[in-house]
Amino acid sequence: MANTLPNHLKKISLFLERLPGIGEKTANRLAFYFLRLPQQDLEDFAENINNLKAKTKLCQNCLNLTEEEICDICQDKRRDHGIITVVEQVLDIVAFETGNIYQGIYHVLHGRIDPLNNIRPEDIYIEQLISKVKNQNSQPIKEIILATNPDMEGEATAMYIKNKLQELKKDKGQSFKITRLAYGLPIGANLEYADYMTLKKAIEGRNEY
Repeated sequence: MANTLPNHLKKISLFLERLPGIGEKTANRLAFYFLRLPQQDLEDFAENINNLKAKTKLCQNCLNLTEEEICDICQDKRRDHGIITVVEQVLDIVAFETGNIYQGIYHVLHGRIDPLNNIRPEDIYIEQLISKVKNQNSQPIKEIILATNPDMEGEATAMYIKNKLQELKKDKGQSFKITRLAYGLPIGANLEYADYMTLKKAIEGRNEY
């Protein structure tokens, strides 16, 4: 970046360059775009950034992101709370909610088991899922859909959760189904980028796991 740029503009560009998928040239263009925005738009944007961490929390039930104690999905009485889909990240929920293809609720792991990167089962929200199933409330759990990504780490995570749930079923005498998304999704894909029709087919074709 040219040293002749004003200091604040350079700082904005350098920060943007740290974002995923943003190179130096794109960061420069975005910085100049911000410079051309009306002052009120910049102030609104800055306020939202400033409040991002302070006002965003995890849903006490499913660990989705929310500004309330319980997210909108878990509060929705029209959804089937007896079906829980386990996903790796919040963005996977966004993919499922596109196209109105699923009417259950979710559990967000916020990661997956990845020994090469020192991510162990206890580093993600697996025990919270097990505890939720063990202490199910008034509505019994009918099915748990394992919707981790169809890659090596996602499969390892799904297998680990499946084994933990089967132990729980044996100990507690519970009768819920454990299913895995059908392979309508290509191996190595991320749910975040899947179109809703692909997800719809995967939901419809899920099998016992």
